[in-house]
Amino acid sequence: MTDAGDISSRPPLSVVIPVCDEADSIPEVLRELLDKAGGAYDLDVVVVDDGSRDRSADVVEAFAAGEPRIRLIRHKRRCGKSSALRTGVVAARNRWVGMIDGDGENDPDDLVAMARRIDPARIGAVGLVAGNRRRRTAGPWRLIASRIANGIRRRALQDDCPDTACGLKVIPRELFLALPYFDSLHRYMPALVRKYGFEVVNMAVDDRPRISGQSKYTNLRRALVGIVDLLGVYWLLRRTSVGALPFERGGDGK
Repeated sequence: MTDAGDISSRPPLSVVIPVCDEADSIPEVLRELLDKAGGAYDLDVVVVDDGSRDRSADVVEAFAAGEPRIRLIRHKRRCGKSSALRTGVVAARNRWVGMIDGDGENDPDDLVAMARRIDPARIGAVGLVAGNRRRRTAGPWRLIASRIANGIRRRALQDDCPDTACGLKVIPRELFLALPYFDSLHRYMPALVRKYGFEVVNMAVDDRPRISGQSKYTNLRRALVGIVDLLGVYWLLRRTSVGALPFERGGDGK
């Protein structure tokens, strides 16, 4: 694990990790994050336990007891990934926030590479760096469903993002909190960020087999919910006029 003592030369970065029933994977995710990203950034890691029924919260709490860079926030019941992300971003201490899943599918090296595309000290032209998974490890039916859904969404919303469901993202805290909140917000961040006048940088990232557990969604449930969400976001984008931003913006941010 990286020594957290000398942080004077490291730029600040908050990282939010939503967790639901991932007691077996989250310790390794945290160790790898601190090892790979802790040397490059002064990390503030917020783990949000979204109503887990296993020992996820207890495992994180024990890990955090010896690691001051990690904090745990618990939801009493499951509220969904977007809600967990928002809880974590509200608690984040730094201007820029990285997001990474708690199942081990995301590589923290990719998060570091994504964070290098922004200036941690300011908010500029770039409002979101989004990971796009290559060499997907999901089963063939899930891949087919994902490609169809991504194609429909890209055509409807013109968000120019091939993979909005990837857990790896980097976004200014204030911009995320300025976006309209709804369930499944995390899948529509590129379209909303572009609506607010910011650029979205898409970066290819690795997709690894999850350490443990399984997807929280079936293809059928994802499709049914996705249709309703897409119609709602389509309407929202056309009924939203963005005036002055509620935060300071300066420089090109690249």
